[in-house]
Amino acid sequence: MNLNLNRFASIALLASLWMLPGCQSSGNAQEPEVNQPADDTPDTASLPDVDAPDYWDDAELVWSDEFDGDALDTEKWRFETGAHGWGNNEWQNYVEDGVTEVSEGTLKITARKVGSGGNAGDYESARLNSRQDFTFGRLEIRARIPEHKGNGIWPALWMLGSNIGTVGWPHCGEIDIMEYVSFEPDQMHFSIHSSANNHMNGTQITSGPVPLETVEEEFHVYGVLWTSKYLKFYLDDPANVELIFRRPIPTTAENWPFSQPFYFLMNIAVGGNWGGLQGVDDSIFPATMEVDYVRVYQVPRSDG
Repeated sequence: MNLNLNRFASIALLASLWMLPGCQSSGNAQEPEVNQPADDTPDTASLPDVDAPDYWDDAELVWSDEFDGDALDTEKWRFETGAHGWGNNEWQNYVEDGVTEVSEGTLKITARKVGSGGNAGDYESARLNSRQDFTFGRLEIRARIPEHKGNGIWPALWMLGSNIGTVGWPHCGEIDIMEYVSFEPDQMHFSIHSSANNHMNGTQITSGPVPLETVEEEFHVYGVLWTSKYLKFYLDDPANVELIFRRPIPTTAENWPFSQPFYFLMNIAVGGNWGGLQGVDDSIFPATMEVDYVRVYQVPRSDG
């Protein structure tokens, strides 16, 4: 997760009660001044040069959910449920019933108040995980954040390493394609987390707040270009890169867990260490995030 500082720095420190200093990059993001590793890992040996200007021109759609029809495709998504704060002292219970809807070409995820309010367990929401995982690609989610009515919600579109069940977080890695907290309207955040860089020790890599005046009113595309060499986060168009994180040298499992499969997550949290930093306004519920599509494009391997 993240907070703010100079959004025109490529990687800069952040500070906050919830997120202590991390690194940030933004607006037409520039490359960090680090040595660039040779792409000599065995699993990418047959790929073209990922730094070539036309590399992504050959990307092909390999997986998507357009949310057509009238029901969630449970062959593509599963509910993750529970009420234990999710490591961030969140107040919602994640449930399956009454918190999602597929209609008119979009998925709706809704957070709602079910108790008296002001305490953990008084709210319900959904947390959806993709059943399929992916390694590298151009990944896009087109979504509209809930209408801004007040403080307290924390919608996110993100990814976790599929080995989380064996190595745990943050060792599995985390890719935050979009995060938003409603006490900071008209802006959103991109971030990555690993053992070396995460919000628990204040070293997460983040864009900081990216201004977006229509984030609550209009659909936007939140995307990441992901290869064995870099993660480049963009808004609406791949040319509009807001954060670049390149594979560090030397590369370790602690600073680069990103050459392995990751799966998607979509959720709305209530309260928590970041989302509830300025309280939870019960008048904002129900709050609904709409997702138009989730798409994964990959560049085919060459036969040579």
